[in-house]
Amino acid sequence: MFGEVVRHFREAAGLTQEELSNKIPCDRSQVARVEAGTRVPQESFAKQCDELLRTGGVLLRLWGRIDWYPEVQHPDWFERRAEMDAEAVALREYQEQVIPGLLQTPDYARVLFSRRSADSDEVESRVRARLSRQPRFLAEGGPLYVAVLDESCLRNAVGSADIMRDQCAHLLSVGQRSNIRIQVAPADLFGLVRPLSSVSLIELADERWVYSESLDRGHFNNDPAAYVRHSQTYDVLRADAPSARESAALISDVMEGYGQHGQARTQRGDLDQEQLQRRQRRQLHRSSPRYPRRHPRP
Repeated sequence: MFGEVVRHFREAAGLTQEELSNKIPCDRSQVARVEAGTRVPQESFAKQCDELLRTGGVLLRLWGRIDWYPEVQHPDWFERRAEMDAEAVALREYQEQVIPGLLQTPDYARVLFSRRSADSDEVESRVRARLSRQPRFLAEGGPLYVAVLDESCLRNAVGSADIMRDQCAHLLSVGQRSNIRIQVAPADLFGLVRPLSSVSLIELADERWVYSESLDRGHFNNDPAAYVRHSQTYDVLRADAPSARESAALISDVMEGYGQHGQARTQRGDLDQEQLQRRQRRQLHRSSPRYPRRHPRP
């Protein structure tokens, strides 16, 4: 239904999918998949389409009313954590190496799951399940969500420069919400006392849990002493790390670097193609038949 409405307003504006994608900007395939109903759009997509197509806010209102994930299936070992996310009144996380699932873009998540499975249906099912946890935290008045990201989360290349650039842009966007704060712990900042691994501090209405993961396994601990210990380490790290505003500047710098990397790659590709064509022309010239030159008679 959402895709049909997008298509209606796009065609009424006299735009092709390519033209709309260039204005957003995004890949044309993203517009095509949203219109076909095979990809869940982000809230930012609905907002941008409202502005570009002058819908009066219809798409954003529609986006907020649709249950995008009526049926999802989490891995058995993660089901309990997903249930906690659905009830949490506050969530604080420290993450290393990869962006936390609650902050991932669809393309970023898709690349991660593609590393584990070659089955495209399974990958898409896992992506939908992961994204299904996000709307509650991204909604207006959502639970408090504080994420401290080790700089490795930004630097570890996932998929492509374009995917990483879009992921950084997404962090900057969601970090502006009143209930979300994102901080980055720089790699070169000495004196920061970091947790030994990624950890989540989950506050429910009447319980507090410490959650961590190993390979395909979740670890839960509701021992009050353990929660206090991990909470103290986390709070000291937050206090010593750059603020959310300072971290946003760092994320912007990293995003700009990925943008420049993509441009340089395109330029290198054009240069490589030109050099290839030159080599082919030289080879064609060398392999062409030679005829004896005619000399004028004396």
